[in-house]
Amino acid sequence: MRKLLFGGMLLALAISVPIPTMAGVSVQIGIPLPPPIILPAPPGVILLPNTGVYVAPDVAFDLFFFGGWWWRPWEGRWYRSRDYRSGYRYYEGVPSFYGRVPPRWREDYREHRWEGREWNHQRVSHPQLQQIYRRNAREASHGQMRSQTQVREQPRMARPQQARPQQQRPGPQHSQSPHGGGHEGGR
Repeated sequence: MRKLLFGGMLLALAISVPIPTMAGVSVQIGIPLPPPIILPAPPGVILLPNTGVYVAPDVAFDLFFFGGWWWRPWEGRWYRSRDYRSGYRYYEGVPSFYGRVPPRWREDYREHRWEGREWNHQRVSHPQLQQIYRRNAREASHGQMRSQTQVREQPRMARPQQARPQQQRPGPQHSQSPHGGGHEGGR
């Protein structure tokens, strides 16, 4: 009787108290990816003045190129890819560049104006865009390397020189200054 009662209590305890290995819950929220972009050729883009953002004006939806990524909003979310056609992945939040893109950029494009002035935009082909990106990335990399070198060298230049004891040489003896050390700049 005791074994049956003990077994029943053990079973009740196992059911009511979650075991850590059983307690692991996995919740996955499926965020749908945008459909692939089907175009007969890579889209031509233009650079929006004073933004650093390229846009594809002849595509029916917003398609941006910034920082080496193709960006597109879809169903209230942002996605990015290295290839304009596919491979888009969800990007949490709104990309920082988007704050520089005026909401009426398409209208400005059609009317050849920007901030009330005439805007003679020039098309940039896909190969040109890739070349511009590679050149900018190289320049940024070299600039970063230069600034890191300057940062590394700066402490050496700012570090005060430590006074080294003078070696005694045969020859005439010099009088020592009252400040000690017997060398210039010791004051």
